[in-house]
Amino acid sequence: MRTLKYAILGLLMERPMAGYDIMKAFSEKLNEFWYAKHSQIYPELKRLEEEGLVSCQVRLTGEVMEKKFYTITPAGIADFRQWLDCETPLEPTPKDVFRLKTFFSQFLSRESQIGLTQSQIRLHEERLSHLLEEFGKFPSVPAPNDSRLGDYMILEHGVMREQMTIQWLNHCLDYLNR
Repeated sequence: MRTLKYAILGLLMERPMAGYDIMKAFSEKLNEFWYAKHSQIYPELKRLEEEGLVSCQVRLTGEVMEKKFYTITPAGIADFRQWLDCETPLEPTPKDVFRLKTFFSQFLSRESQIGLTQSQIRLHEERLSHLLEEFGKFPSVPAPNDSRLGDYMILEHGVMREQMTIQWLNHCLDYLNR
């Protein structure tokens, strides 16, 4: 399954966008749970256009610069909605370098184990702080028909994930300090 295809179609459901706008949305809106590189986005846009799922219109921006704006087509909307409506199977557990290192941590000194764990706590606390700042922009839970509800739920998941990870890391420190 080409999940990037559906991430792009979902963004285009919101409004027509240039490739740059799509890249920016990946780094600002989807970055808590999905990422894509420039080298992936533009070939996928071309493929979506060839499949008739998006259309492209070249617009003049400024005096001489041309920009391609992509719009989802009715076929793209139907494909996207069909994908949204299908049950999502569980993905394999994501790779995590720190957890891999933790698995093999018996080959480190106790001081190194503690230092690496403390470093991870700091990094996750920084991420949590950022997420809480973003989450604080919502005065209340958006209504079910509010377009911001998805953002709210993803941010809440991110906050809970970071809190749980910090809790686990503190347990690890307790084990190391016994």
